Amino acid sequence: MRKGELTRAAILEAALQVASRDGLEGLTIGLLADQMHMSKSGVFAHFGSREDLQIDVIKLYHANFEHEVFYPSLKQKRGLPRLTSMFLLWVNRVSVEVASGCIYISGAVEYDDRPGELREKLSWMVTTWQQALRRATVQAIDCGDLKSDTDPDQLVFEMYGLILALHHDARFLKIPGSFERAQNGFERLIKHYGSTVMVDPVDPLPKEQALFTN
Repeated sequence: MRKGELTRAAILEAALQVASRDGLEGLTIGLLADQMHMSKSGVFAHFGSREDLQIDVIKLYHANFEHEVFYPSLKQKRGLPRLTSMFLLWVNRVSVEVASGCIYISGAVEYDDRPGELREKLSWMVTTWQQALRRATVQAIDCGDLKSDTDPDQLVFEMYGLILALHHDARFLKIPGSFERAQNGFERLIKHYGSTVMVDPVDPLPKEQALFTN
């Protein structure tokens, strides 16, 4: 990468940290310039506008999410192994976001009633992830891992609800045991919808003792 590209990448990483902590609306050129020890014009030169910066931030967040959750899960066998990987790696990411914040969730709160390009792109990213979960669910049905009458949309809805509850309880309320409850909830879902396969309650979930010591 050239120097300009490296600088732009560094600015974006810093912007992502700010947006995760303070929200996308808390992200300003001035704040970022102070954090990067640059002039406002120096930061602005890498982005056409504040909105362009915000859009690039959510693109980076989405790319990170795909690399940490989606792509590794594609290496798993189609069916329940892949769907389970998607959920557990998602939970594992939440364990990091207990400290940093989730752009998908905070963005939904910030832009649920604010039309515009930023809302559209955020909505597309979340919908894309939900569609990936739905495809994995349909594959699990086709493989015989889930009952043939399983409603994919209902299962995805319930999985998403577990993550929202986990993020709320672990980040906002800091309730110990939240990650185990999320895992137990997923296991109950699979027991309800599954044919004969049970989820092995293993590793990708974080050790909560380490999460709540600070």
